[in-house]
Amino acid sequence: MTRWEGSREFRRNRGAVLGLLVVGVLVAAAALAPVLAPYDPTLTDADRLLRAPGRAHLLGTDQFGRDVLSRILHGASASLQVGIIAVGIAASGGMLLGLLSGYYGRWIDLVVMRVIDVMLAFPSILLALGIVAVLGPSLNNVMLAVGIAGVPVYTRLVRGQVLATKALAYVEAARTTGCRDARIVGRHILPNVVAPVIVVGTLGVAGAILTGAALSFLGLGAQPPSSEWGAMLSDGRGFLRQAWWVTTFPGLAITVTVLAINIVGDGLRDALDPRLKT
Repeated sequence: MTRWEGSREFRRNRGAVLGLLVVGVLVAAAALAPVLAPYDPTLTDADRLLRAPGRAHLLGTDQFGRDVLSRILHGASASLQVGIIAVGIAASGGMLLGLLSGYYGRWIDLVVMRVIDVMLAFPSILLALGIVAVLGPSLNNVMLAVGIAGVPVYTRLVRGQVLATKALAYVEAARTTGCRDARIVGRHILPNVVAPVIVVGTLGVAGAILTGAALSFLGLGAQPPSSEWGAMLSDGRGFLRQAWWVTTFPGLAITVTVLAINIVGDGLRDALDPRLKT
């Protein structure tokens, strides 16, 4: 399938286009948060503690008198940053290990895959939790931990694609004509690996956002007074009965973001490989 056909197939998927529009709005809101936010997200006010949503505060205030809407807008950049950077780390590391393992094989493949098997023995959230516990609680460490925990998925994906591609006739022809390994990998094998990685990476952003929010909820991610969505959920869990809005709106922000990204990922999958359609 050509790029044009894939793009046309994606545009025909109304759900994917809508999801992409929602993601675009979220990215714009994160970028323009300093302009759009009506209040300073860290500004506290003892006179407006736990105010219900109203004209002055559209989504209410939290237990410190901080505007929930402003904190959600500013928290969008932190949550999206976790998803994108973590997937970037996982995809980069996974592609490198997968290319080396699949192309060269032998002892390199043996060592890489045994390390990956050990990593896969732990749930990704548990592995990320352990890494953050060692490195210390911070948003940067969460990105690194979630990225490292995601490396096995991309390594196995890329390795499988490389094993299937390097056995094709045109790759064998390039090898017999004396092409160097770097040229064969970069020109003949890598193009067949990029599309699946893009699809898995898009879906992986949603999972990384959820994992990052979970770690922040546990106190291992963004630290106060940060307005990261998972940290906001943790801050408001003690006020669910008298101030439902403190946790409901950050939770909705996470839900909408993850759902939109997953829909876009499904649309990309169907566009790049129509055989996977259901």
